[in-house]
Amino acid sequence: MSLLPCPSCNSEYVYQDRDLLICPECGYEWNPAEQAEEDMLKVKDANGTLLAEGDKVTLVKDLKVKGSSQVLKVGTKALIWRIKDGKDHQLDCRVDGAGEMMVTAQYVKKA
Repeated sequence: MSLLPCPSCNSEYVYQDRDLLICPECGYEWNPAEQAEEDMLKVKDANGTLLAEGDKVTLVKDLKVKGSSQVLKVGTKALIWRIKDGKDHQLDCRVDGAGEMMVTAQYVKKA
């Protein structure tokens, strides 16, 4: 059985004690199930609400579409189909009337 290295010191000498994994070098203890939840990408909307894949959102600002003369108006609805770690765009959405595009999380709110 292969155990994950210690998240604190990256030691490979980790052992399991019931539900916890323990590092003998630094003494760090953690639950691998909880660690997976913490590693999940957390993206918040304009109001600070956590967003998840499958959420319906609305735009809170008029947005110009790059490479087009089209403008997405305030209140336009969208469906988040993927959240990814990006510097400028975090959400891949299906926007009503515009198709699929990438949107920055700070310009949407959860519907």
